[in-house]
Amino acid sequence: MRVTNNMITGNTKYNINGNKVLVDKYNTQMTTQKKISKASEDPVIAIRSLRLATSLTHANQYVDNNIPDAEAWLDVTETALTNMKDILTDVRTQCVNGATDTLTADDRQTLLKNLTALGKQVYTEGNADYAGRTIFTGYRTDSKLTFMENSEDTTYNITQKLSFEDLEEQRYYSEGVKVPTVLEPNTPDPANIQKTVYNRVRLAYKGISDGLDLSLTDAEGTNKNGLIGNQNTYDSLDDWQKAMNGNELGDNDVVFIKDTGELVFGKEIAKQIASEKLNITVNYDKTGFEAEDARPEYFFDCKNTTDPNNVVIFEKEQQEINYTIATGITLTVNTQADEVMNTGIKRDVEEMINVVSNAINAHEKIDKIEEMMKEAKYADEESQKKLRGYLDAAKKEADYADDHLQKTFGNYITRFDTHLQKVNTAITNVGSSMSRLALTKNRVENQQTTFEELKSRNEDREISDIIIDYTASYNAYQASLTAASKINQQTLLNYI
Repeated sequence: MRVTNNMITGNTKYNINGNKVLVDKYNTQMTTQKKISKASEDPVIAIRSLRLATSLTHANQYVDNNIPDAEAWLDVTETALTNMKDILTDVRTQCVNGATDTLTADDRQTLLKNLTALGKQVYTEGNADYAGRTIFTGYRTDSKLTFMENSEDTTYNITQKLSFEDLEEQRYYSEGVKVPTVLEPNTPDPANIQKTVYNRVRLAYKGISDGLDLSLTDAEGTNKNGLIGNQNTYDSLDDWQKAMNGNELGDNDVVFIKDTGELVFGKEIAKQIASEKLNITVNYDKTGFEAEDARPEYFFDCKNTTDPNNVVIFEKEQQEINYTIATGITLTVNTQADEVMNTGIKRDVEEMINVVSNAINAHEKIDKIEEMMKEAKYADEESQKKLRGYLDAAKKEADYADDHLQKTFGNYITRFDTHLQKVNTAITNVGSSMSRLALTKNRVENQQTTFEELKSRNEDREISDIIIDYTASYNAYQASLTAASKINQQTLLNYI
C-alpha cells in the first residue's frame, strides 16, 4: 500500500489528539480524584456509583435524622414515665401512711397536704412534649392531654365501657353531726350517722349532666337490661340519703349520683353482674371540666357537643407514630395515654382527699363540742347532757370516718400498685424499643461506613496512581509532538 504524506500527517494528528485526550483525562482525575467525570466514560462505574449513592443517601437519612429523632422521642417518653412512676409511688406511700390506725391530727393534716399537692401533678407528665409535639396524645400531637384551664361551657357526650371487674364495694354514710354555734333550749338532738354498704362503679368524671344511659350486656352482646329494677338519678349523695330516709336500696335498683359520678347497684343486681360477668356501658353528658382533667377523647369514644352545629366525633383507636429507622424497618416511638394511665387515678386521689377531709372535720367537731362543754354558760346539767349527746354522736362519726379512711387507704395500696404496674410496663416497652433502636443504629452506621468505602473504591483514584498515569501520558504527548515535528520536515526534495 502506498503511504502518502497526507496519510502520515493525518495519522500523526490523530495520535497527537489521542495523547492530548489522555493528558486531559488524567489532568481532570488529578483535580477531582475521580475515575470518571461523565457516565459515557465507563457506564458500569456510573451505574454502580448511582446505586451506592442512593444507598448511602438512605443510610445518611437514617443515621443523621430518623434515628436521632426516634431516640429523642423515646428519651422524652422515658423521662415522663419515670416522673409519673415517682408521683404514683409517692401517692402509694401516702396510702400506706393513711392505712395505719394510729393517725394523729397532724398526720391527717400532712396526708391532706401531700395528697392535694400530688393530685395536681397526676396528669402533668402526660403533657410532656418533644419539639412541641405532645408525646402521649397519638396523632393529635398539637393538643395537650389535659384541659389547661377551667372549661365551664365545654360539653362532651361520653361512652364509657366498664365491666363486672369495675364493681367495687363502697361505704356510704348519712349526713354527720351539725354542731350548733350556740346551744339553746330548742336546739334539736343530733341525728346519729348511718352507714350502708353497696357495690358501685365510678365513672371517669364527677359532676355529670343529665342524659345518662345504662346498658348491661353479656359476653355475646345479649342485652341484660331486664335485670335492672328502678333506676333513679340524684344530684348529690345527700339528696340520695334524704330520699332513702334510712331505707335500704332495692335489691335490683340502680342509683346514679351526678355530683360524684357514681352508679350504685342493689345487692342482687350487683351479684348477678358479677356472677354472669356482664359488661356495663354508660353513655352520659359532661359539661364543664377543671384544669388538669384528662381530655375524654384520649380514653373514650366521645363527641364534643359544645357547638351543636359543629359536633366533633372522636373514636378511640390505636394511633401509632412510626419512624423508618432502616430499610424495611419501622419503629413505633409513641406511647398512648391509655397505655400508661386511666382517668381513675385522679378520681382515686380526689376520693382519698375527701376521706381525709371528712376525718379531719369529724375530729374538729369533737374538739368544738369539748370546748363548748368547758364554757361557763353551758355548765348547767341540761346543757351538759345535750352536749354529751352531741359528743357521743360526733365520736361515732369520727370512728366511722377513721375506719373509712383506714380501709380506703388500705384498699388503694393495691389500686396504686396496679397503676404503677401499668407505668412500669410502659417503661419496659420503651426500654425495649430503645434497645432495638440502638442495635439498628449500630447496624446502619456500619452500613453507612461500608457504603462510603464501596462508593470511594468505585469512584475514587489514588493521587499517586493518577500522577504516574498523567506523567506517562504527558511524556507520550510530548514525544508525539517531537516526532510529528520531524515527520513534517521531510519532503521528496530531500531524496532527489
